[in-house]
Amino acid sequence: MKNEVQKKEFAVLLNEFAQSLGSFIAYNDEWTIKGFVDIFMNIYTISADTKVLSKILELHIFPHFLNFAEKNGYKIELATHQNWYPDLTFIKNDNTDIKFAVDIKTTYLLDEYPGFCNGFTLGSHGEYFINRSSTKNIKYPYSQYSGHFCFGIIYKRTELSENNETQKYSMQELSEIPSVIRNFTFFAVEKWRIASDKSGSGNTANIGSIRKVEDILSGNGVFAKAGEEIFDDYWANFGKMQIITQNGKHKPLSSFDEYIAYRGLSADIINTRASRRKGI
Repeated sequence: MKNEVQKKEFAVLLNEFAQSLGSFIAYNDEWTIKGFVDIFMNIYTISADTKVLSKILELHIFPHFLNFAEKNGYKIELATHQNWYPDLTFIKNDNTDIKFAVDIKTTYLLDEYPGFCNGFTLGSHGEYFINRSSTKNIKYPYSQYSGHFCFGIIYKRTELSENNETQKYSMQELSEIPSVIRNFTFFAVEKWRIASDKSGSGNTANIGSIRKVEDILSGNGVFAKAGEEIFDDYWANFGKMQIITQNGKHKPLSSFDEYIAYRGLSADIINTRASRRKGI
């Protein structure tokens, strides 16, 4: 892989930055964003909808990304269009051949499964992933990036009454407004290290993440033992490579176990996903 030294340095810097963000967006473990303010100084509370929360969180932390980039000698370019990859492209000021892709991902803890979150997607395994020189739905060709990182935020949702979600507040009542999310955990890791072997979103061609929080924070995904090259090969062939089943029929590749058997690789590189168990 190219620019390995710079990638390791960037990984350390990005993770240190992630660990510093809590003090900027939370107070007493609660989100400091309380709602939207109109010109009449009315405050409207934030919906618990995950897409709304995700976008506001991105806006909240973006100025800190700009400071981080400037401090470490990078410039940031945003995705050209919505849903293009990645969210942020970091380009070294003194060597523009050094680029890092950073996708911002947010998800919530699952109360019924202690230690697990709802998971997130890690980008497409479609055209730009397979054809590394393609510019379809990507800022720069995939091969031009020296590393692909997930910058993640895991949070706990606050149980609110319907009245809380629809109530209008005055500025004088700001301290009474409950935060819709709290107890943040930040992380930054190369995306292949936290990838699952399953698709992340229904029928779309997105790579899914693992869901055990401890494994996410330590980069202990399905491909942790196998490495990035095998991660790339698996997901480039996911749903395309034809596997012969025990009854002699053909089916599309859909699991890492099938891939290992097809490629004739050692089962020792399989890092089994943690199973979810409901709390008592």
